[in-house]
Amino acid sequence: MEVSGLKKIKDRICSSYNTVRSLAICFKHFDYVDGNRKLSKAELFEGLKSFGVALTKEEQDAVVKVFDKNGDGIIDFDEFLLGIRGKPNEKRQTMINLAFNKFDKDGSKHICVKDLLGVYNCKFHPDFIAKKKTEDQILKEFLGGLGDKNNDGTITLEEWNDYYASVSANIDNDDFFVDLMKNAWKL
Repeated sequence: MEVSGLKKIKDRICSSYNTVRSLAICFKHFDYVDGNRKLSKAELFEGLKSFGVALTKEEQDAVVKVFDKNGDGIIDFDEFLLGIRGKPNEKRQTMINLAFNKFDKDGSKHICVKDLLGVYNCKFHPDFIAKKKTEDQILKEFLGGLGDKNNDGTITLEEWNDYYASVSANIDNDDFFVDLMKNAWKL
């Protein structure tokens, strides 16, 4: 059963000309102070109110429970959009899987630094050229940027899917997402 406040939010988005991207722009406006892509409960519900979605206190509490993963009172922007849009559809997930499999050379369902060798070229990275960082350091940072949540230098299939589900939630057009994945990872 879907949380009633969440249903109101989804219904409002689907019943108007506004897209998830419009909602993202609206929320970015409310995140202008620090631009950290995280919203306090007050920012979240003020943003929704201006978007035409007024929630009761009970609905607000239910929505916060859905999106506030660590209980700190802050809503992660990408997780919120993912919750509204849902998981990537089959077309998008196929591209996400193809990209993961390109990196996961040994089929371990993990991507580590050695998997990136020969696939991600660090030779033109400014810190590599300036000899400030080694190739391993740059590759570890690259993995961190792809959602290495526990900073262990490895991306699990779950972390990869979570990362690209968030990317997908920010892109309205399936064909654009597919082209993005094809071009980014030469699929």
